[in-house]
Amino acid sequence: MAARTRPMTGPGRRPAYGAGIGAALWLVLVAVPLYYLVATSLRGPGDYMSQGPLSLPGSLTLDNYRNVFEVGFLGFLTNSLIVALGSIALVLAVAVPAAFAIVRSRSRAVRVSFTLFLLGLAVPAQAVIIPIYLIITRLNLYDSLPAIILPTSAFALPISIVVLTSSLRDVPGELYEAMALDGAPTWQVFVRLVLPLSRPGVMTVAIFVGLNAWNNFIFPLVLTQSESNRVLPLGLWAFQTQYGTDVPGLMAAVVLSSLPILALYLFGRRQLLSGLAAGFGK
Repeated sequence: MAARTRPMTGPGRRPAYGAGIGAALWLVLVAVPLYYLVATSLRGPGDYMSQGPLSLPGSLTLDNYRNVFEVGFLGFLTNSLIVALGSIALVLAVAVPAAFAIVRSRSRAVRVSFTLFLLGLAVPAQAVIIPIYLIITRLNLYDSLPAIILPTSAFALPISIVVLTSSLRDVPGELYEAMALDGAPTWQVFVRLVLPLSRPGVMTVAIFVGLNAWNNFIFPLVLTQSESNRVLPLGLWAFQTQYGTDVPGLMAAVVLSSLPILALYLFGRRQLLSGLAAGFGK
């Protein structure tokens, strides 16, 4: 008869009370602002003023969401989508070939260029906003969507190249050598090998750049002026007047503006996690 094994005892079997308490606190910190955001967007102005911010809404209404569309939300949303998609396309068009060249080239000029890209991580946008404004005005791009896309893409390039370079370094060198022995030119190696295997890193960069462009405030504030080129972060100002702030309407606009980014995350969350593991797991 086989001897019965005794259950493991010791520190390894003790409940992790500290981790449980920490997880509960983190859940509260995340859930309370989300509850406030959604509940306030469903309140009427009188209900919001008469009751506490965390109380249950006395009566639910969709008037705030109706008012959001009346102040031009669709136009702001369209501009933000153009800026985000344009920034993503421009960054990927530059960062993916640059990362491929950094990984495969042994040229000293390429290594120096990579170092210069890394230095870009230390330059905040607020420190160079005046030179950027002068460059945009000299290019006759002031008060246009390209005026937002170009600097947004430029400041997203350094971290994007770092992530893609780390991702491409995981590609086995034998695959490059096999395609070289088959006589494949460089562009064919890039299209058939690099692009498919770098998909997690590309998705990570796309989500990062999209979030950065979607939430960017300083470039639209300084480099645009007309309402036709206003993006969502600036469009939220429409709910603040000289007589006060329409808080329920503002919360409704925030809820609607967060839905596209939430959809982007849900669509690419697996590639995002694997790309982050590849880019920062070393």
